[in-house]
Amino acid sequence: MLEKIGKFHFVTESYLLDFRGRVTIPMIGNYMLHAASSHASLRGFGFSDMTEKHTTWVLSRLAIEIDRYPEMSEPVTLYTWISEAGRLFTNRCFELVDAAGTPMAYAHSIWAAIDMQTRRPTPLDVDALSVYIADKSCPVEKPGKISPVENETEGVPYKVKYSDLDINGHLNSIKYMEHLLDLFDLTLFTEKEVKRFEIAYLSEGRYGMPLTLHRKEMATDKYNMAICHEGKAICRASANWIVR
Repeated sequence: MLEKIGKFHFVTESYLLDFRGRVTIPMIGNYMLHAASSHASLRGFGFSDMTEKHTTWVLSRLAIEIDRYPEMSEPVTLYTWISEAGRLFTNRCFELVDAAGTPMAYAHSIWAAIDMQTRRPTPLDVDALSVYIADKSCPVEKPGKISPVENETEGVPYKVKYSDLDINGHLNSIKYMEHLLDLFDLTLFTEKEVKRFEIAYLSEGRYGMPLTLHRKEMATDKYNMAICHEGKAICRASANWIVR
């Protein structure tokens, strides 16, 4: 049997960085999706295995906490493991470390399987997943309920485009993150950085779908956000900022 904990190596490139010379939260999210997909595929429950059963994985919730952002040409290692497995949801954790093995970020994610035709949840093979549950701590509070703000703010309009789509033809989960972070002014990124980013995916966006993007400051340096279609949230998120 393969190791319960997956280990994946990356080296940051200039095209992955923002104007501060740091890897962005969405790119860290891409690292995590790659690691999760590879970890699952090697253990018999990846994309191809699920497709044979006419099902697919969907990311339901994700919470990322970052102590330090990777910089240019920096080698990093990402560990991922299953922490819980239930009938409809499985929990997966991540640890991002630098070349010295010092933790840079942790994340806690919740996944579900859906039928590819009906797009409704399908039961998971709990026994198969439980074999790979690892006894490793993840010092990140699990994703929870995010208070709605869509009815309290005027949304910024956006329409789903070709570059937003994933392999399933729906709004890519990382694109949700990018569009929400674009709601913040550039000056905020020069003075502060996001310590914790949390997102809950509620339904799928599709090509050409008109959306509205919402943001509200809930407390000092804490914002809640939402992406809506026809007044109904398709995702909600929150961002906690700290001074750089």
